[in-house]
Order: sequence, then structure tokens, then C-alpha cells
Amino acid sequence: MTIRLLLADDHRMLREGLRRSMTDQGFDVVGEARDGDEAIQLAEELVPDVVLMDITMPEVDGVEATRHIRQAMPEVRIVMLTMHADQEVLAAAIRAGASGYLVKDCSTTEIASAVRMAASGETALSPQLAASMLDEVRKLDQQPGPEEERIITKREEEVLQLIADGCSTGEVAERLFISQKTVKNHLASIYQKLDARDRTQAVLQAVRMGIVRLD
Repeated sequence: MTIRLLLADDHRMLREGLRRSMTDQGFDVVGEARDGDEAIQLAEELVPDVVLMDITMPEVDGVEATRHIRQAMPEVRIVMLTMHADQEVLAAAIRAGASGYLVKDCSTTEIASAVRMAASGETALSPQLAASMLDEVRKLDQQPGPEEERIITKREEEVLQLIADGCSTGEVAERLFISQKTVKNHLASIYQKLDARDRTQAVLQAVRMGIVRLD
């Protein structure tokens, strides 16, 4: 199934270049937005599978647009593009619900891979951003909620650790000898207990709490 992709960037030349390269990679580019406000509108109209979102845009920036889109349409995945590995912006993107984080000097192949990972429910992160993310994770939300609302079971911990290791739902099921439906049920329970919207936020929260590790 072809992935439907929405591009959001205030630079016309970059949008045109992304459209050509992403089309060549086999994606269906369904629309282009010039700013965050237009990205929100087009996402609501077109309901793409993934939005490739620039962070720095006029009017409504990429982080705020991501927050709006994810709240209105949780099924739409968003990959952020940034010029610099800024910890503060990265943390804001994480909290807004982005599924991928790339610097703009990455290759077309890396962008295509990140979009595919996002569409399949996985998380993509530029190597340049990895160190920044890990530093920021340790600073996020230093006040945990009541302990009884945060505890996850041993099996849920195993599921979450495998997700943090980059395993897909199918791979987790295979390694733990359980069904994919059971994995999804465990993830739903984890999201509720960790107050997370998706696996990205669940992993980040679990790392902060010392439940899982990122190697």
C-alpha cells in the first residue's frame, strides 16, 4: 500500500525538491503546506498517513502544528525536520507527539526510511539527534505521578524494552512467543499507565523512570 505523504515547509524550493525525491521513492505526495496553519488544514482535508513537517515556519510553527494534528487525528504520523539538534525544540517535538526527528542535511534515503518507519508505527531518529534526545529525556517532567499509577508489569516491561530496542510489533510477538494482538493489548495498557499517546512517548517516559534503557 502506497504511503500518502503531506509536505510542510515554508521554503518552496525545498518543498519541490522533497516532492520529487519522495515521489521517486514511491510515496504519494498528496499536498504541500507553506506554514503550520496550512499544514493543519491540509491534514484535516487530506488525512495523509505521514506529514513531513519543518519545525521552523511562520505563523504556526511545526511543533504547534504537530500538536494540533496529533490531537485531532492520532492516526496521522509526523516526522519532523530541523536545521539543528536543539534540545529544547526536540523535547517540545517529543511532547507534541512526533514520530521521527531528522536534521535537514540527512539523505533522501534516510528521510524515506524515517517516513516508512513512522507509517508503520515505529520511531526514527537522526544519529545527530540521539545524544540530544537522551540528555533531554533525563530532564523531562521531573515530577512523576503517583507510583501506583506508574507501575507496569514485568511482561509490559519486556514489551517496552523490545520496542525501545527498535523491534516492530511482529518482532516483539515473535521474541516473546505471544500474538501481535497481545502485544497491542500490552501497549495499550502501557500507554494508560505511563500517560503516553504512543510508543514514542511511552519509551521516553520509561527511560526517564529507569524502566527501560536506550543502548
